[in-house]
Amino acid sequence: MIALLLALGSSLAYGCADFLGGLGARRAHVLRTVMIAAPASLAVELLLWPVLGASFSAGALGWGAASGVASAAAFALLYRTLAIGPMNVLSPVTALVSAALPVGVGLVQGEHLAAAGLLGLPLALVAVVLVSAGHGAGTARPSRRALLSAFGAGAAIALQLVCLHQAPSDSGVAPLIVGRAVSSAVTLAAAGLMYRRLGAERPAYAMSAAAGALDSVANLLFLLAARSGDLAVVAVITALYPAGTVLLARGVLAERIHRGQLVGLGTAAVAVSLLALT
Repeated sequence: MIALLLALGSSLAYGCADFLGGLGARRAHVLRTVMIAAPASLAVELLLWPVLGASFSAGALGWGAASGVASAAAFALLYRTLAIGPMNVLSPVTALVSAALPVGVGLVQGEHLAAAGLLGLPLALVAVVLVSAGHGAGTARPSRRALLSAFGAGAAIALQLVCLHQAPSDSGVAPLIVGRAVSSAVTLAAAGLMYRRLGAERPAYAMSAAAGALDSVANLLFLLAARSGDLAVVAVITALYPAGTVLLARGVLAERIHRGQLVGLGTAAVAVSLLALT
């Protein structure tokens, strides 16, 4: 039950981070947004170090660094995917891939689900797609490049989550610190190499930093959830993050929540209830 609540918190934080990051990316080049978000995320992890502790073992360093590379790719690919569009098709593709791959890893590693979990897990996957899809998702036709970008973003997010899960359970926040340090270095290096192509737009500093901080909180909650529960369950619940984005878009931007998304939110509630019984 604790793992489920932590995963729900992680999902909500990811959804809020994506909402703010998406708004920030509308004002300036995606790398200008990420080069603020990534260091802000690292700052949060460093503040948590004295509270939660960190053990920088070889496993923590290796898996943390791998998660950082995946995180940098996920940031860039996700925002690039949403910029290409159509969001109502590409968002569920990204979310589904980011959920399905960790589920496969968890099951291969020998995780077993009770009867309620066997029903709740596919329901949660269905909810991920429904809650991500907007009006007209069935008729929009994304380009091959957009679909490849969406699959790449989902795979990068999944790889980041799997790497964090593989880090030693007694390493504290060390994998997160290492991951964010690597992610920040990769992002800043990419921004330096592409500086002349970034445009002259001023990034939304506060919005981008808040997105990074929330992403850091989401990673921490996911790590704690994965350490206390099954990766297959935790990853799917975390992948419900588009629900937070949808609700924020409704409240802040007055965007309409479509019927399919409402069904998805209801399906998610049923799935979470079933998974809570496992």
